[in-house]
Amino acid sequence: MTEFERGLVNSLNKFFEKNDIQAIAYRRKQHRFSSQFIDVLVDSLDPDYYLAIENKSISTRKGAKKLYFSQHFSENQINNITDFLNRSGRTGYLAVELKRGRGKSRLAFMIKWEDVINKLEKNEVGFKLNEIKRFPRIERCGEEYDVSSFLD
Repeated sequence: MTEFERGLVNSLNKFFEKNDIQAIAYRRKQHRFSSQFIDVLVDSLDPDYYLAIENKSISTRKGAKKLYFSQHFSENQINNITDFLNRSGRTGYLAVELKRGRGKSRLAFMIKWEDVINKLEKNEVGFKLNEIKRFPRIERCGEEYDVSSFLD
C-alpha cells in the first residue's frame, strides 16, 4: 500500500467516524499474481458513500505536465475499473496526488470516474496538470487528507 493510499483510507475512516456515517474504507490485500480492480474501496449502505477510488501519483518536480492514460494506467486497467464500477454500482473516483518535490507540500485532487471516461471517449490522452487542479482538492494535513471537500 502506498503512502497516498494509506493516508486516504485513514482519512476517509476518520471522516466517517467523526460524522457518525456508517461506512468503512479499506484497501484489499494485493497478492503477487492476482489482479486488483481498484486501490481503495468504501462500503456503506448509504449510496453516497459506496465508492471505489483509483490512486495515481505524479512527480511534477521531474517535469510531468500531464497524467497520461497510456503511461499511468496498465493495459486495460481503465476498462476493468469501469466494468467493476458498472457491476458493483459503486461511484468511482480517480485520486491524483501531485508530488512537487522536497520542501513543497503534496497536492491531491478527486476526479469523478465519469470524467475519465469522457476524456477517453473524446480520444484525449490524459489530464493536463491545470485541468487536474480544477477538480475538488483534498488538503493534506500531515499524513492525512481533508476528504470533506468531495464527500459533502
